Amino acid sequence: MKKIYYLFLPALAITACQPKETKMENSINYPETKKVDVVDNYFGTNVPDPYRWLEEDTSKPTEAWVDAQIEVTNNYLASIPYRDKIKNRYEEIFNYAKVGAPRKIGEYFIYSKNDGLQNQSVYYYKLGKDGEEMVFIDPNSLSEDGTVSVSLLGSSQDKKYVAYAVNEAGSDWQKIMVREIATNTDLEDEIKWVKFSGASWLNNGFFYSRYPAPKEGTEFSAENKFHSVYYHKLGDAQANDKLIFEDKNSPNMYHYGGTTEDKKYFVLYRALGTDGYECYYKNIEKGLEGEFVKLFTGFENKSNIVDHKEGSFYVLTDIGAPNYRLVKIDLKNPSPENWVDIVPEKENLLEGVGTVGGNLFASYLENASTKVYQMNYDGSLIREVPFPGVGTAGGFSGRAEDKDLYYYYTSFNYPTSIFKYDIESGNSELFFKPDLKFNPDDFVSKQVFYKSKDGTEVPMFLVHKKGLKLDGTNPTLLYAYGGFNISLTPSFSTANIILLENGGVYALANLRGGGEFGEEWHKAGMLEKKQNVFDDFLAAADYLVKEGYTSKEKLAIRGGSNGGLLVGACMTQAPEKFAVAFPAVGVMDMLRYHKFTVGWGWIPEYGCADSSKAQFDYLYAYSPLHNLKPANYPATMVSTADHDDRVVPAHSFKFAAQLQASQQGSAPTIIRIEKKAGHGAGKPTSKIIEEQADIWSFMFWNTGIKDVYPEQNQQ
Repeated sequence: MKKIYYLFLPALAITACQPKETKMENSINYPETKKVDVVDNYFGTNVPDPYRWLEEDTSKPTEAWVDAQIEVTNNYLASIPYRDKIKNRYEEIFNYAKVGAPRKIGEYFIYSKNDGLQNQSVYYYKLGKDGEEMVFIDPNSLSEDGTVSVSLLGSSQDKKYVAYAVNEAGSDWQKIMVREIATNTDLEDEIKWVKFSGASWLNNGFFYSRYPAPKEGTEFSAENKFHSVYYHKLGDAQANDKLIFEDKNSPNMYHYGGTTEDKKYFVLYRALGTDGYECYYKNIEKGLEGEFVKLFTGFENKSNIVDHKEGSFYVLTDIGAPNYRLVKIDLKNPSPENWVDIVPEKENLLEGVGTVGGNLFASYLENASTKVYQMNYDGSLIREVPFPGVGTAGGFSGRAEDKDLYYYYTSFNYPTSIFKYDIESGNSELFFKPDLKFNPDDFVSKQVFYKSKDGTEVPMFLVHKKGLKLDGTNPTLLYAYGGFNISLTPSFSTANIILLENGGVYALANLRGGGEFGEEWHKAGMLEKKQNVFDDFLAAADYLVKEGYTSKEKLAIRGGSNGGLLVGACMTQAPEKFAVAFPAVGVMDMLRYHKFTVGWGWIPEYGCADSSKAQFDYLYAYSPLHNLKPANYPATMVSTADHDDRVVPAHSFKFAAQLQASQQGSAPTIIRIEKKAGHGAGKPTSKIIEEQADIWSFMFWNTGIKDVYPEQNQQ
């Protein structure tokens, strides 16, 4: 079992934009956004919320505002003379075959494949490695616009069936279906209102987690409460599913879990939010009626059961080990003093431990890059898994009887590729490497370290063309996340090729709040220490300018979700440092975020303005929405989607409205609102191409780039 982390008027004309030396003059008639007299009092402080009405995202006034903003944004982006050139080049780059790692279920191999520009990857299957390739599930047939996505979940013990999840328009809501593999037909089973769940099979059914059905019209904004675990027996109606666990006294709690591979135990995790969690288990060998036994209680730590063998759990834990360790716990003597270290804590982060073929595979992050070690169950080393270079790898898990596995490897200039790994010999064989219309040897990547405001050393990856001149003239995109114990590691991005081919620099900063260096690094950027994250990001911008990679007139910043919060906070704290800002699907209202869908789950990471004056004070001090004051802000394109039920679009709506009212300079402050899309997952290829063309066009135009791909003008 793996670590799991869960965390969103009349038509108006616009004048055409013309290049003027290095500064762009933009004149935009924004929609007039009404203000309402709403004031909240927090511990004696009155906080106006004049755009509260935009929280009602399905109301007629909000829909009219959205349509007006979309028209303004589309007109602005369409006026950029080289937008189509960027779109065409990106479509050309993106048009290459993409293949996922095969999954072996019985005698069948199932894998995803996209021929290049299909909106969704198609699942194929074949009987045996050399069997005929046949379509298994084609999500593109489920909607005309490609906005329905599919993901495979668990397979049945008899290898006859596989459960899969269907998401519509990018929403976190899922329905689970079941397909018989041999006949390639769906059963009648259909499970609705599922979120943050897998499908863990036992006998002729599976465990899953769901919420009660929401009231009609509130599916994408109302708080989600009472996440509960059920068991579904094949052939039964969902109404007859057996309730395995619920907590009527704790509505704001995640409950999820699954069986151990030997099917002897069901393991339950209870989480207040996206940080620590409790762990319980019950013996299911003789049925589902047994009582749950506490293994780890309290929400200060993270302990994840990796496997069960001969009466002992193998557990990945940060208890007494902020960089994590793997311990063996005898269920007859589970007290901590009886734990046996299998993989002790080391200097580098033990990111995860997988089991396959009777071996352990320990995955470490060493300076934000993957190292994987194959081990015996006593922790003795067998070998290090070789990779092509410094990058990111994953997929080291499977069944005990497997003889091989398929893993992926990627880096900034190494497209995501699939390797077959022989467990006994340790030999890696290239299974699939994409063929792209670009030369990776033209680019270089390196890691640098810079000092933050308080002297902390922070790593950052830089990617650019070989022979780049450090003269401060290079358009540069600085990207980061900085939260929720999430690690940013080297990975290939076709989108970044647009920047790199036009002489740009891509910078990826590993800020505090992330998981790259264990729990201490994470905790140094959460709750009342969140300002450290912003300081790290601002220091990264200063480094890029000081070292000559770029200048403030050429620097753009981008981040999504918690990274959208990061960009929003930094552009309000230091608007003079950047030319362009892209806060995407961001958490912008830090005083009310917990009142929508699953926002309450982020309280362990952020704190809650309603809980205490101390928490209100530090949240109010950096909340992007509440720190917008009259100023010269960078050119900004806020982005969100109407079906984002993770970070609801109200965050971005309110922030954009206030930003437009606060902008004192001439730089544009637009909002890009995607319809029939969500927080990002499952976005169809057509929408991805449009979005990336808009991002790079907006960035280049507002950093004074008069033309892109000038060589095309000669053709």
